[in-house]
Amino acid sequence: MVRLIALLVLLWGAPVWSQAQCRLALVLALDVSASIDSDEYALQRLGLAAALDAQDVRAAILRGAGGHVALAVFEWSGRFQQKMQLNWTALETDADIDRAVVTLGRIERSYEGFPTSIGQALGHGASLLATGPACIRKVIDVSGDGVNNFGYGPEHAYRHFPMDGVVVNGLVILGDDPAVEGYYRQEVLHGPGAFIERAEGFDGFHAAMTRKLFREINNLMLGAREVQTRSPHG
Repeated sequence: MVRLIALLVLLWGAPVWSQAQCRLALVLALDVSASIDSDEYALQRLGLAAALDAQDVRAAILRGAGGHVALAVFEWSGRFQQKMQLNWTALETDADIDRAVVTLGRIERSYEGFPTSIGQALGHGASLLATGPACIRKVIDVSGDGVNNFGYGPEHAYRHFPMDGVVVNGLVILGDDPAVEGYYRQEVLHGPGAFIERAEGFDGFHAAMTRKLFREINNLMLGAREVQTRSPHG
């Protein structure tokens, strides 16, 4: 009897995500480094909220088989500049998605004027996954408009953080830095089926994020492209 009571207490106090099967833990990492101005930040913030609210993305979240989707969102820039904007949230109903959309649409920029530290962002994302819900798939979705220019790079993160079984995809925002797409392909992508989505400037962020979420949530594989764009770290 004592053992049964102890078990019930543990279950009662356990996080919601441990009591229902989760098919995907998805971490979205948003660039807020110095290269992004206030107008571009607004396009990124509102574009993400609108992408999550898109009909096809909602359907992919709610109708997928094998459990629910758990979502976490943080902003990143310099070595110590990582800020949670949406803590782990189980997206099991339309109401869950509605609340996440409202939260993301109202976030305020966490940092300004710091460099681009992609390695630290990846390490932070890996730590979030390691302490988050136990899901069948684990994905980090990194968006940015530049290459690593401060602190350790992605290779260090893949060597020293828990990345086994984690896929890292990239959303590259084209514009100021012509090297960004090649850098993400060579250094950031990680794991089987990792891919890049391209946004033509911040005006294209909404459409690119919508495509990316739809593909990630549905776990779509598009043949040889994945092999070509996978990082050597994967």
